[in-house]
Amino acid sequence: MATAKRFPASLKAATAPQRELLMPQRHLRQATADAAKLVRPSGTGLDSGAVRERMVSRLRAEGKFDERVLAAMAMVPRHEFVDSALAAQAYEDTALPIGHGQTISKPSVVGHMLGLLFAGQGAQQRGSLGRVLEIGTGCGYQAAVIALLARQVTSIERLQGLHEKARSHLQRIALQRSHPAPRLIWGDGRVGHAASGPFDSIIAAAGGEDIPPAWLEQLAPGGRLVAPTVSGRGQVLVVLDHLREGGVSRWVRSEHEAVLFVPLKSGVV
Repeated sequence: MATAKRFPASLKAATAPQRELLMPQRHLRQATADAAKLVRPSGTGLDSGAVRERMVSRLRAEGKFDERVLAAMAMVPRHEFVDSALAAQAYEDTALPIGHGQTISKPSVVGHMLGLLFAGQGAQQRGSLGRVLEIGTGCGYQAAVIALLARQVTSIERLQGLHEKARSHLQRIALQRSHPAPRLIWGDGRVGHAASGPFDSIIAAAGGEDIPPAWLEQLAPGGRLVAPTVSGRGQVLVVLDHLREGGVSRWVRSEHEAVLFVPLKSGVV
């Protein structure tokens, strides 16, 4: 059961049953070695919706993903966010190297984390993720999926090379006109982006020893945060809900699956 304390007092984790380790970002050496075995694809069929639907159908068969998230994933061409030499694996449930020592998260992990955001009370009432802050843009794939589920997306990346790559990828694909393109920021994710907040949803693709105070300050009442965080049993997915009752805010924290994300770092490169 989740526990709660008033901010900024320390948040006590509620222990959930240990589950299978999620590895959204495989060790780069292994991902690169696997990629080297691939034959450069002709690209035939990758632009069709059918190939994306097959990926989604495999996830749907597991019976644990939010249907709204799956629908959004079926619309975003994941192969456009990886190197063309890796495109043949774009719709497999695997992580792939994207340069700068980083990898794109597995589709199942993207679906799971976005499903956790949607399970929050605020998102259930809105029917969308509302105003979203993403920490760690990477290649831009998750930001593109979120854009179809949210009113506004602000995504921060500390590595300038990846920030520029994500911008190029997002400019190349066509999102629905009713969904504004993500706002990409080259900056320090640990400080969030107060100018674009407060946020109804916050999601992080890097894990630290704690949840940065700036994220809590920028999470709107009724909002939910999902981030990998180190706990007593290693790195796990942590969910924080910002509740406001009688003019007083409190944060409810729960722990979920064990995960293995890249470290959350300060500064820009």
